[in-house]
Amino acid sequence: MVSEKIVVNSALGIHLRPAGAMCDQAVKFDSEIHFKYGAGKTANAKSVISILASGVKCGDEIELTAQGEDEERALKAVSAAFKEALKDD
Repeated sequence: MVSEKIVVNSALGIHLRPAGAMCDQAVKFDSEIHFKYGAGKTANAKSVISILASGVKCGDEIELTAQGEDEERALKAVSAAFKEALKDD
């Protein structure tokens, strides 16, 4: 399993554009991809609804994790797409 911590720096928190970018990349990989937030909660990065339901706000930190045969490539791609989508705000 590999992981990366990301601070959500968008004034809007996680909204549809970054959630969609995360999900669009995540579904391309076989690995299980989730992120942890809040007090031990998790969201499935392959589900836009799960991502949006997290309610992550500006300044919150998430820990993106990937586990599986393509975990390193998955984490890199999902993280990059998510961070790029957050920049637009």
